[in-house]
Amino acid sequence: MQLTLSGHHVEITPALRGYVETKLDRIVRHFDNVIDVHCVLTVSKLQHKAEATLVVSGAKIHADAIEGDMYAAIDALADKLDRQVKKHKEKVTDHHAAEAQRGRVS
Repeated sequence: MQLTLSGHHVEITPALRGYVETKLDRIVRHFDNVIDVHCVLTVSKLQHKAEATLVVSGAKIHADAIEGDMYAAIDALADKLDRQVKKHKEKVTDHHAAEAQRGRVS
């Protein structure tokens, strides 16, 4: 997985970069076909926005989250991406192969 992290009106500190990496590692544990991640962190007035686009085998998954704190926005973003990746994994998984295998054994 290649991570591209950029900031708009916010400096990307090593602590912030490490936090994003640890949160996105959870997504890679659920679906190991994540090829590329582009994450943008934005601050405007009192809103902290985190948005990311994941390139996985067969699709692009995009999510964003707006919170009052940047770390909370990253947490919410990771939760949204995790749900979407799990949903994509279910779509990609061939459920019919398992049914065919069970049908032959019986």
